[in-house]
Amino acid sequence: MQLGMIGLGRMGGNIVRRLMRHGHSTVVYDANPESVAQLASEGATPSQDLKSLVAQLAAPRAVWVMLPAGEITAATIHALADLLSPEDIVIDGGNSNFQDDVRHAQMLKAKGIRYLDVGTSGGVWGLERGYCMMMGGDHSAATHLDPIFRALAPGEGSIPKTPGREGKLSTAEQGYLYTGPAGSGHFVKMIHNGIEYGLMQAFAEGMDLLRGAGQECIPEERRYQLDLADITELWRRGSVVSSWLLDLTAIALAEDPQLQGYSGHVQDSGEGRWTLNAAIEEAVPVPVLSAALFARFRSRQDSSFADKTLSAMRKQFGGHQEPKKG
Repeated sequence: MQLGMIGLGRMGGNIVRRLMRHGHSTVVYDANPESVAQLASEGATPSQDLKSLVAQLAAPRAVWVMLPAGEITAATIHALADLLSPEDIVIDGGNSNFQDDVRHAQMLKAKGIRYLDVGTSGGVWGLERGYCMMMGGDHSAATHLDPIFRALAPGEGSIPKTPGREGKLSTAEQGYLYTGPAGSGHFVKMIHNGIEYGLMQAFAEGMDLLRGAGQECIPEERRYQLDLADITELWRRGSVVSSWLLDLTAIALAEDPQLQGYSGHVQDSGEGRWTLNAAIEEAVPVPVLSAALFARFRSRQDSSFADKTLSAMRKQFGGHQEPKKG
């Protein structure tokens, strides 16, 4: 199949590469001409602007927008609305607020253009591992683009089937899922990221406790000098806390045991805040998720080893760089 991609950053560029590896054709655009030229050298069809990108796509056109959430994504979708035709498809694969999706879907529907919001997880590892995708919006668009999503998803791999799911037909086991009406894909991804905050915070605080066991304030007979790189490697193998986040923590500690390359300034990209807004609206208590978000706010004032661990995990899974502290 053919897909247009707008935004060739850490994830957009690798989504294009994974699609081309699976035999799909791509037309690409980015505000940075060097990013376009690089993908063109690898086999993608370059475009100079949105109009050029749309003109090179065959109907029904499918255009994936992979840009930062907010104004730039909204402006791009509105521009596409004036360039595309009925039955064409717009995909927002970034981390947009699900409420924006509802508005965008309604605006495009009035023009006969189909809309999908695709929460996409996989970070900088997605090229090799595949992307976990949560898709809301027009069901016919999701069905039409199934070959695209199947190519991007990780597939069943070596993960054993979950007991009790025998006979259930679902693409969930392939790593992608149609979740319902517009906004539902990004809503599911938002909660996913809120949970991610909590899991990361638990690992980070645990690492801080392990590291602190050797302090002079601890009685000498209970003072332990622990090798965190070895402990995280140990836990990866058979423990109940084994996970990809633990894998990434082990990688970070193997590379930099004291995490000296990190200041501990931990950013948040919005989904944690939106998760708390949803919790307030639904009157659902989320003490762990809220504490994890507030811990990130505190990290910007003074940093602990836990904060450095959080920052290291963010760099490992998403390539996120720390901003310099003022």
